[in-house]
Amino acid sequence: MEQPSNEITSPLLYHKEDENDGVANVSHHSGEQSSPEEGETFHENSPIEQVALTVPTTDDPSLPVLTFRMWVLGTLSCVLLSFLNQFFWYRTEPLSITAISAQIAVVPLGQVMASKITNRVFFKGKRWEFSLNPGPFNVKEHVLITIFANSGAGTVYAIHIVTAVKIFYHKHMSFFVAFLVIITTQVLGFGWAGIYRRYLVEPAEMWWPTNLVQVSLFR
Repeated sequence: MEQPSNEITSPLLYHKEDENDGVANVSHHSGEQSSPEEGETFHENSPIEQVALTVPTTDDPSLPVLTFRMWVLGTLSCVLLSFLNQFFWYRTEPLSITAISAQIAVVPLGQVMASKITNRVFFKGKRWEFSLNPGPFNVKEHVLITIFANSGAGTVYAIHIVTAVKIFYHKHMSFFVAFLVIITTQVLGFGWAGIYRRYLVEPAEMWWPTNLVQVSLFR
């Protein structure tokens, strides 16, 4: 059976960086994969061409991630999208606000917060040292905020149960019972995703084309 023309077959591509001159070379390995030599670093790339061209293989560990800006904008995006999408879901013509809207909107908000919030370091020199404004708004904060927005962008399927019980069966369901049903179904979904993470998430072949649109916006 022939391989599709738009897919790179195994083995994977590796980007080799020489520490002496900093020049990155791309090499195709066939047969056994040789281990990195001393002074060289190998970055594993995806076997899917579209992913390899969109998702970077490098990382900057110096960028702050769990910042005050990320928590504020991420929580706000999650709560706002969750409320609006669920509120308009009951209408005849429901209005859906996607996470990409929040992904675009938080960029200027993050930059404004980075320029206006004080950069004072609290508890300086102590174990709990932190700053509300550790530097410019960066891509890692942007990614986490978008993950928050994605979590709240979709409606909760268990709401159908709560709504049907009230409207069609005319039964009263207390807030605690409704909340328990919703949380149970949500946790169950995340649980199945965690159980099958090895098969549905970690393999490089399990790629999600719709996510590449959001990834390309980060770049």
